[in-house]
Amino acid sequence: MAKGKRSGAEGTGTPGRQRLGNQILNSLPAPAMEALSPAVEYADTRRGESLFEPGDEVTHACFPLGPTVIAFVLPMRDGRMVEAATIGREGAVGGVVSLGLKPAFARAAVRIAGPVARVPIARLEDAKRATPRVHDIFSRYADCLTAQVLQSVGCAALHPLEARCARWLLMTHDRLQEPVLPLTQESLAEMFGVARTYMTRIARLLEERGAISRRRGAMCIEARSVLEEISCECYGRVRRHFERVLPGLYPRAEP
Repeated sequence: MAKGKRSGAEGTGTPGRQRLGNQILNSLPAPAMEALSPAVEYADTRRGESLFEPGDEVTHACFPLGPTVIAFVLPMRDGRMVEAATIGREGAVGGVVSLGLKPAFARAAVRIAGPVARVPIARLEDAKRATPRVHDIFSRYADCLTAQVLQSVGCAALHPLEARCARWLLMTHDRLQEPVLPLTQESLAEMFGVARTYMTRIARLLEERGAISRRRGAMCIEARSVLEEISCECYGRVRRHFERVLPGLYPRAEP
């Protein structure tokens, strides 16, 4: 991870924070963001990079900016992986719930590369104690993240891969806010824990229905409404919970 520390957004201080591209940071009260700004580090991530591994002490909370997407992944002894949750511009990874330094349970893996904002957990805890609204925002986000994890468990157990893939493409479209998604069939196969040939077949089915088109190193959303028809109810349930608990936090791409 390439790091570069500066305060504010593009060196402009609090007025520029609306350009950060992270919904939680943008929702913090101005005095709290001003207090955090000197401690914020900005860094670029690479696809496949691990921000922390199971057992690591988590020292910073990472806030994906703009198109960056990070996944909580559970590595298994046989080499396979299970994805538990996906976090984009609506959230944060590391130190969101617990107080102080705690060991990580899952791997935080970068799915779509881009910038992140890193905040020392100690400074974040100071902000929570100093400003009840900050504590409330992070507590509500933790509830939403837990809901996403629980829904993912049910989705993986009960729903066909085509519906799960459509759901993930919709979520990624929301976070990137553009129709071209830098996703390969190989990366999707790894994420869902299936053979690449199986993932290729699913992608072909989605393409035949007019939902997506494929190009080298990317998938393009051609008909979002078709993806919504194919997707299981899990996409809508998580979105609705976000809207009830933290209205306006979860982004939505234009059809």
